[in-house]
Amino acid sequence: MKATTFKSTVIVIAFLLFHNSTDAQVINWEKTSKQNKNLLHANIGAEYGVTAGLGYHRLIPVKRLPLWIGGEFSVPSGSQLAVDDFKVRIGAQIRIAAFNHLQFSGRVHAIARRYHNQSVTLFNFGSDLTGTIGYYRKNWFWGAEVGFDKAIVTNFKHSEWYKKNIYDNVQDGWYEPATGGNFYYGLHGGFSMKKIDITLKVGKALQQDFKSQSLLPFYGQFGVNFRF
Repeated sequence: MKATTFKSTVIVIAFLLFHNSTDAQVINWEKTSKQNKNLLHANIGAEYGVTAGLGYHRLIPVKRLPLWIGGEFSVPSGSQLAVDDFKVRIGAQIRIAAFNHLQFSGRVHAIARRYHNQSVTLFNFGSDLTGTIGYYRKNWFWGAEVGFDKAIVTNFKHSEWYKKNIYDNVQDGWYEPATGGNFYYGLHGGFSMKKIDITLKVGKALQQDFKSQSLLPFYGQFGVNFRF
């Protein structure tokens, strides 16, 4: 049982590092306007391969604390996108404080994601919390972010190949991993036009023990926002 639990934990950690949080949209808070309450965004990211994402957010103006609420969907590159791995994020991003052009914001998302390989199919529910501080102008901006991506509960469905070749009594079902999480930190920036933002994000991920890291711990993302 201990060996099985350990193996499950390792798989979940690898799952998290594969499905990092780079697909979250990058917002220029200085361009937030009641006349453009809708934000459609697309991105291409690099994390163990190429991923593509689409998302939509709606602006909820709360006095001086603008709030964007919405969701995102992303998939890795592959020939079977309909049945391949995916990630869905639903949540909000809010500006917490502003001092002239220096602004601080927070982001919280609930996450559902699927990952499969020859041995197992994983379906996971988790959360993502991020804080960002940056300098924002009408035409350009930059910021630094730090966040934590946590796997809360994961469903394991092992393949017939795994049961036949590795361990025939393996148990499928829901598990709550004790160490299924990773921290990430990085920089982002971009250029803004009348209704379009061009954004770029780079960063690094580290497991929650602050010691272990993946073979390719860096991530990057190129994105486009369209406000209307």
